[in-house]
Amino acid sequence: MSDSAGLQCVSPYAFEAMQKVDVARLAALSDPELRLLLPCLVRMALCAPADQSHTWAQDKKLILRLLSGVEAVNSIVALLSVDFHALEQDARKEQQLRHKAGGSNGESILVSQLQHGLTLEFEHSDPLRRLRLTLSELLAIMNKVVDSNGEFFLKSSELFESPVYLEEVADVLCILQAELPSLLPIVDVAEALLHVRNGDWFLCLLVANVPDSFNEVCRGLIKNGERQDEESVGGRRRTEALRQLCQMNPSQALNIRAMVVEECHLPGLGVALTLDHKPDTADEAVSPLVSYVSGLLLGTNSKVRTWFSMFIRNGQQRKRESSSVLWQMRRQLLLELVAILPRSRSSRVPNGGDMEEESVSGYSGLREEHVVKASALLRLYCALMGIAGLRPTDEEAEQLLQLMTSRPPATPAGVRFVSLSFCKLLAFPNLVSTPEQEQLMVMWLSWMIKEEEYFESAAGVSASFGEMLLLVAMYFHSNQLSSIIELVCSTLGMKVVTAHAVRVAVTNNLSATITGFLPIHCIYQLLRSRAFTKHKVSIKDWIYRQLCETTTPMHTQLIPLIDVYINSILTPASKANPEATNQPITEQEILNVFQNSTGVRGRQRYSLTTQLLILYYILSYEENLLASTKQLALMQRKPKSYSAALMDQIPIKYLVTQAQGLQQELGGLHSALLRLLATNYPHLSQVEDWVCEEEVTGTLPLLRKMMLPTNTCRYTQSQLHQAFQKLPSSSPRLMRILEHLTLLSPGDLIPYAEALTGSMALLLEPAVPRRILQTLNKLWMGLNTVMPRRLWVMTVNALQPSAKLLRQQRYTQNDLMVDPLIVLRCDQRVYRCPPLMDIVLHMLNGYLLASRAHLQSHLKETADFDRQIQNVSNLGVSGAAEAPEVTREELKNALLAAQDSAAVQILLEVCLPTSEEQPLGATSESLLRNIWGPAAAKVKQEAPGPGGREETEGVLLCDLREVQCLICCLLHQMFIADPNIAKLVHFQGYPQALLPLTVAGIPSIHICLDFIPELLAQPQLEKQIFAIQLLSYLCTQYALPKSLSVARLAISVMGTLLTVLTRAKRFSFFMPTLPCLVAFCQAFPPLYDDVAALLVQVGQVCASDVATKARDVDPLIARLQYLKEKPGDVVGTGGGGGSSSKLKLPQKTAEELGGADPDVQLCYCIEATFMDIISSTLHGL
Repeated sequence: MSDSAGLQCVSPYAFEAMQKVDVARLAALSDPELRLLLPCLVRMALCAPADQSHTWAQDKKLILRLLSGVEAVNSIVALLSVDFHALEQDARKEQQLRHKAGGSNGESILVSQLQHGLTLEFEHSDPLRRLRLTLSELLAIMNKVVDSNGEFFLKSSELFESPVYLEEVADVLCILQAELPSLLPIVDVAEALLHVRNGDWFLCLLVANVPDSFNEVCRGLIKNGERQDEESVGGRRRTEALRQLCQMNPSQALNIRAMVVEECHLPGLGVALTLDHKPDTADEAVSPLVSYVSGLLLGTNSKVRTWFSMFIRNGQQRKRESSSVLWQMRRQLLLELVAILPRSRSSRVPNGGDMEEESVSGYSGLREEHVVKASALLRLYCALMGIAGLRPTDEEAEQLLQLMTSRPPATPAGVRFVSLSFCKLLAFPNLVSTPEQEQLMVMWLSWMIKEEEYFESAAGVSASFGEMLLLVAMYFHSNQLSSIIELVCSTLGMKVVTAHAVRVAVTNNLSATITGFLPIHCIYQLLRSRAFTKHKVSIKDWIYRQLCETTTPMHTQLIPLIDVYINSILTPASKANPEATNQPITEQEILNVFQNSTGVRGRQRYSLTTQLLILYYILSYEENLLASTKQLALMQRKPKSYSAALMDQIPIKYLVTQAQGLQQELGGLHSALLRLLATNYPHLSQVEDWVCEEEVTGTLPLLRKMMLPTNTCRYTQSQLHQAFQKLPSSSPRLMRILEHLTLLSPGDLIPYAEALTGSMALLLEPAVPRRILQTLNKLWMGLNTVMPRRLWVMTVNALQPSAKLLRQQRYTQNDLMVDPLIVLRCDQRVYRCPPLMDIVLHMLNGYLLASRAHLQSHLKETADFDRQIQNVSNLGVSGAAEAPEVTREELKNALLAAQDSAAVQILLEVCLPTSEEQPLGATSESLLRNIWGPAAAKVKQEAPGPGGREETEGVLLCDLREVQCLICCLLHQMFIADPNIAKLVHFQGYPQALLPLTVAGIPSIHICLDFIPELLAQPQLEKQIFAIQLLSYLCTQYALPKSLSVARLAISVMGTLLTVLTRAKRFSFFMPTLPCLVAFCQAFPPLYDDVAALLVQVGQVCASDVATKARDVDPLIARLQYLKEKPGDVVGTGGGGGSSSKLKLPQKTAEELGGADPDVQLCYCIEATFMDIISSTLHGL
């Protein structure tokens, strides 16, 4: 195949001598070998060396002595004597000229018009012209390579093809590349040489004279190579060139092969290098070819696997060629296979006379030293046929069958070989094609069954051949290979695999410590192939029994078994028979597993692993049922869902908490349960609950429990109930009981849950110590970590108003999920009891999340069935079925938004002080007095009074303040979870008195800055007033650039409304909004000019309306102008830090202002606003 056949090549010995500059080795080379290396040696002898050592000086003398007797040295010396700088300039000019001319070979600067052919010109030319001729030809080829866009071509060049001048041309080529490296990069030159005849020979000589460039050239050729090299002439030439390079430098062959795999180019080259590679030490176990191909096909890199598989598939489509690398590989593998086939018949009779007849049947024993190699070959052929699609020839198939039916020795490696032979038969039954081969396999299977006991005892391992044969039958079931199924089933003595599998006993105490092939593997494969549903065999009881017989560490096959079982319940085996499904586990069987799971001491019948697996089954079943609703509706099937009553009796949170401490032993079960909880039960996977669990189950509670003596007094539920009933006289005894309960674990608290929740209403009576309330809150939070749903229902029913308790109205879990606002219909005294209010808010948040998940699942359950009915009733009407679906989704979202906003509005209403709390000063303004800054605080401090400080402390420590903090914390979380709730609530509005509280107490309320412009654009005057008031507090709390821009917009809107509002509406709008301008100026002093202009404008409009009624209007306008122009002269700073006004406001009594004209009141309000702005601004300075 190579063009350079018969030419003298560089030997590995010569290349290594050049690479190491070993002068002694170079001197030992023959004249033909030395001739190929002259360009490099002459340059070394003539050029000034960088190494000035004595050793190199002696080596250089030896090189000169070596070259002295070679005649060709003179011509190379002449080549080195030309002006290469001028030559390079001419070459670059020619490149520019060719670039302008579009690559045509018209005019040439390097070479004038040739009088004769290129070969004759080269013969008669001087050294400079020879350099020019070769350089011109080489540049032309390189330019054509660049313009070819990857398409291969073979350039006919007389200069590179004449055998007489090959050595002289090679000398010129090597000298040009060495002297002009920037013009002729060696990688580009190597690429160009592939497109001429004898290019591989020139390439080897070029690299041999520049040995350091070996890896660079090889990597460049590989990177520019084809993904499948045997598909094109260019790919084959590239492969051959690289192969010759590696033959010249065999020590780097494996590194070049690694580059091939890394780039996923030239797969034939990788195989060829492996075939050429001769390891230093022969490995008797596995050959390099088997190791290399097995690593490609059985490795973890899917890209490499696909790339090499394509090489195998494409290679089989061409006719068989002896020169093909693929056929060379197959021939070598076949030779290795034949070499290890046994050549002598077995003489051992392990089971007496039973095996005497088979000992002459053609079977023979496999030598022990060949077992590992035979196993590797079997794995390789499995990969070649299964992954790469190799079609074995008749000879290969026959030899493979001979190897598979060989009898290995009774060693662990022999057991492994038999297992691989089974897998081979399982995956490729087409190997058995003749009756003789079928009889051979039957005899081998019979031998294997009889030898199982002997192999197990002799090898010291469990062969499990019987269960492997069962797996063979199941795999063939899925492939529908009926003849092989009958063969294996008759060998096992059973006709129906599924009926036999159901009768197989479950594995007792199944765990990950039990290895090997187990019945669960067989059932799993049968479930995957839908064999049970096809043959109408019930597998539900077997799966239930096996799940009940599990323990830790959990077996890895259990979760896949449950998943495939659920799929077989919901998805029919075929569309033709939609009823062909397995039966689900019954509710009674599930309840039996969870009896005595929590709260009752004594031995549990079922392990925690069993309960967790059953819980995973239920949650996964419900999730897959909802996900498959559409497909089930099309098949008119509606599998039964598990009832809500069943789910209420399963301690989901308790089981997940227990699994958290066993994550390593449970594998991926804990994370799978968390995913199902977060999707279907979000109220059981709240972040606050996980944080609370750390407080309940952390190190400190554990230490406190360790302090509890074993002989301590245990209190019963009746004693706890009696202590509650005798409050407040029994407060000390109740406190002792509750303190004792705090030392118990949450699981041990479950029996006391009913007594604790049932007596909560008694704690609302006066004179109940706060410590009792706080301790009860702590116990409730502990119970919430193990039984949240049942605890919530009991608590909601216990906190109902007394009127409802008399009517015996009891809410259920479903009632609370449908209407979460029931939680807030509790006794009004709860709203001023912070420990109990904390519990109510926790339940409210949980039921809001539960309601959202409940509505979403309800929508999925019913939407597709309703759409089917709609399709039937609207046959022929396109698009009619999609409208109800959109409407249902919108209605669901609207209901959730209304539900959330109603809860927020109720909680905000709770924050308002009652009529009894007003005299105590418990107002929102007093609680957050500092939000308005020092200007407002100064007014409050003018007459502090003797009890001012005590009053403030009382307000800060009151129950209302604590409840407000709890509510603000919940609202903050709700706004973060869904910012649309914040937008909806503020578009609805709430009392202005709550604005100081919400702005200071809800950190996430700053998101209101995003939609205040939209709120200002609403047509309702009340919403515009609320927006400006809200913005005034936000600007003071968050003095940000965004707040400044929105404040400018609000001032602009107020100016616009001044021109369009009527007299009555103007008074209603500006009276509550003018004080907000003080906050704008206080937060952003640059707004002073805009605010002052607005106030003057409003004052002028009002003055024009009352000009005929009020005589002091003109002086008012003058004062306003004076205030605007000279605010510094209005307020003067006196001694002692006080301030005195140079312009006194007219003193008006409340009766006079109340009875005055609205415009007059507005005028005085404007002037007061001016004074407040000036006072606050100067005070801030």
